Amino acid sequence: MNYFLDGAFSFKFGISISANQYPLLVSEVGGPQNGTFAAPVITNPGGHSRQCVYTFLAAPNQRAELIFTNFDLRGTPPDGTVRAVGTYSVYPLCLQLKYSKNALSMCSHEYLDIYSEVQTPEASELINSPFGGRFCGPIRPRPRISLYRVIALSFYTDKNYTTPDLFEGRFQFINDSEYQIGTPAPHSPCSYVIHAGQKKQGNIVSPTYPGTYPKDLTCTYLLLGTSGQRVRLEFRDFDLFFWWTAVSNGNRSITEILERFSFIVPAVEFVLRLVLHLSEECYSEFTHHCCSCPFDVVKVYDGGTNESAVIGTYCGQQRNLVLYSSESTMFIVFETLQRTATTQNRGFKGIFEFSESFVKLGNTYEDRSATKKILSKKESSGFVFSPNYPFPYIPKIVCRYFIYGMQDSQHLERVRLDFLKFDIPKGEKGDCTDGYLKLYLKGQEATDSYEKFDHELCGEESRPTQVVSDGPRLVMVFSSGELQGRGFKAKYTFETEYRIPGTASPDGSCTFTYRSQSRKKGEFNSPRYPSNYPSTTNCTYVFIATPNEQVSIVFDHFKVRADSVNTTGGAYGSLICQEDWLEMYNLYRDGTEKLTGRYCSMTAPGPLDSNRGAVGLKVVLHTDKEAVYSGFKARYSFEVAKSIFGDCGSNVSSSNYGVIISPNFPLNYEGPTKGAASKTCNWFINVRPNHRILLNFEHFAVEGDPSTRGCPAAVVRLWYTVEGPPLELCGEKKPTDKWQYMSESNYIRLSFISADKSVGAKGFKAVWTEVAESSENCDEFRCAVSSFCIADKLRCNRVANCGADDASDELNCIVEVAMEWFWPSIIGGICGLLLVIGAVCVVCRRLRPRRPRRPRRLHLPRPPPPTTRQHVCDDDAMGRFIFLN
Repeated sequence: MNYFLDGAFSFKFGISISANQYPLLVSEVGGPQNGTFAAPVITNPGGHSRQCVYTFLAAPNQRAELIFTNFDLRGTPPDGTVRAVGTYSVYPLCLQLKYSKNALSMCSHEYLDIYSEVQTPEASELINSPFGGRFCGPIRPRPRISLYRVIALSFYTDKNYTTPDLFEGRFQFINDSEYQIGTPAPHSPCSYVIHAGQKKQGNIVSPTYPGTYPKDLTCTYLLLGTSGQRVRLEFRDFDLFFWWTAVSNGNRSITEILERFSFIVPAVEFVLRLVLHLSEECYSEFTHHCCSCPFDVVKVYDGGTNESAVIGTYCGQQRNLVLYSSESTMFIVFETLQRTATTQNRGFKGIFEFSESFVKLGNTYEDRSATKKILSKKESSGFVFSPNYPFPYIPKIVCRYFIYGMQDSQHLERVRLDFLKFDIPKGEKGDCTDGYLKLYLKGQEATDSYEKFDHELCGEESRPTQVVSDGPRLVMVFSSGELQGRGFKAKYTFETEYRIPGTASPDGSCTFTYRSQSRKKGEFNSPRYPSNYPSTTNCTYVFIATPNEQVSIVFDHFKVRADSVNTTGGAYGSLICQEDWLEMYNLYRDGTEKLTGRYCSMTAPGPLDSNRGAVGLKVVLHTDKEAVYSGFKARYSFEVAKSIFGDCGSNVSSSNYGVIISPNFPLNYEGPTKGAASKTCNWFINVRPNHRILLNFEHFAVEGDPSTRGCPAAVVRLWYTVEGPPLELCGEKKPTDKWQYMSESNYIRLSFISADKSVGAKGFKAVWTEVAESSENCDEFRCAVSSFCIADKLRCNRVANCGADDASDELNCIVEVAMEWFWPSIIGGICGLLLVIGAVCVVCRRLRPRRPRRPRRLHLPRPPPPTTRQHVCDDDAMGRFIFLN
């Protein structure tokens, strides 16, 4: 495999490439035909635009296939959606409408563009190639297969750094013989003529199946049999873009649908309202005949041209659709519209067969196999039997049972199968070579992978009592051999599938339990995250700790619908969060629950530790019947219980005022120690009865923003009301803002929690002051502006105890600084003077001329001392001064 490097990224082949280069991966004979790729490693401290183009070039008669295994780009649209996005236009064929007000915005800052219809590997060719979609957020793009020989990825970022785990995937160069269905027709990359004389049976697939099919494409398939033959066409997998699902999000009322079309021009909206409100019958006819398949469609004609009779028009999702021609020819048209909506449907795969043995029975045609399809009616149940049950089944038949739960934007179900009776004898060798029942639990039939069954049952000992599908589909294939048995009887039940990790409730409700004994750390999420959660749902998550533990919860993603949001103060409480919301509670041994907060919109809850004395936490998600969002993703951790004060904090009960600061203030606070989920500080303040507590934040800078993303990394919680949840604070206080709170009693609690993903900020400084409940008869100091009654001794203490914008307690104060320093200054001056005198004397002694030493006189009396206290600078006097000193 050769690499021609002009651009910016790092492959997992051990090659590191710097910014603004363009790698080209070429398939060669004898060279590797597969590998892996990953996001580039870029250091970009200036936040400049960087672009990398990955080009995968297959050899002749090959195609390039890409499968993304990890994807989490940090660029998101302005509306916060996590899906791949682009401009979204709708063209109903009967109305010829186009709307764009509800268009999805383009990704910004970091995204990946995909081009799967590139004809040549030159980078400049991307400008002229059809655009395959722009992707960002956590949802992986679906697999891609090139329409020709080339796939290109264009990665853009202006982030400060990138790492390989932003996106990862694998590629391979595959043989394109599967896509050469017959004789190519001119002027089309995907049109073929299939002659019965050349191929009596075979596969028929959309141009890039199972990868996402291209837009603005028309493919035709002409099946030409011989005289006396008929054509049988069976679609084993069928997945086309379906407008009704995209627009209505499932089964909705007329009023709800009209609300979704409220952006259409008034004249067209009037016509639409008139048509839809005439009657339910007209509404049904409108949706079925006018707009059932206005976008991507497969039309099957009973003849050789599109002028022949139409057998059927198909879109959306179909399973095991079997069609027959009345004569020897069949014409198929696959058409996709030009649009920039980021749909990622895979197309179709089917089998065709020319045969003279198909028997005509009125308007239907049958072969020897039997098929039964069972569709959910929303959490319905029923029974499924082998043929002729309870009598022995007929030998040498094959029956298929397709049991499909609901799967749309509002519903997702799984299938539970309970066997009540089972009697399929084993073969002569004691295995299932004679008769068997195969179970497929993972949707293998969608890719025609019938050899990858999950269970093969025969004999009494192999029968499972219960099986559950992994997803909405369960398929059973029953084959009877020469030996006869009574067959089987099983009960199927459609259950709502939430896709939530944890121990589910036995009653099937959306209730999940997380116990410390089972797992110390893990994740939990809203139903079907990162897809939208369903409407009209209540989910409960219960976290139970052991007696010496606490539970910590940290939210990594949060988007819950709210129609009336305060854009400046965040979305908290029952007044704002009335449509969809999330609540968190502390749970206690006596069964009581204490609400911590209600959250919605983009305001993520701050990190939370369960209280000391609580047995755990409870999280509740509520959704109404209206629109839905992507929900949330969070982490939980059971850890050894901390002190009641946490990692820092204190209890204050014998003072009139105090100052509370975050750790390291005014330097940045730090996150928890390595391995810990959070770092917590709790302050408990009590003052005298008949007094309250005034708390004033003089400085505040905690990472987060209540209006745009909440406080997911760090939060300050303040309990200052007698009842009700605490106030949650994060963000940055401007110097002109007033952040002060008065307690309703003589007690408050202040808590500061930072999560393991915290990057640090300056923190906060808060002053609390004891304030008399009644200021009418204030026998101490009354604040001039706020009228608070505070203790006299708080005057002139160089702390603003009267609150924000009231410095009256610090006015007209006697300057005590000079008196405090008076005596120290005097004493210091005297000591300095003595030192100067001593220095002068030392200098005088050293500068005097030295006399010759006189001979010592022995036994002579010393002359009497002078009678006056004159200071004489002679030898004897200086000697005496120095000696005395």
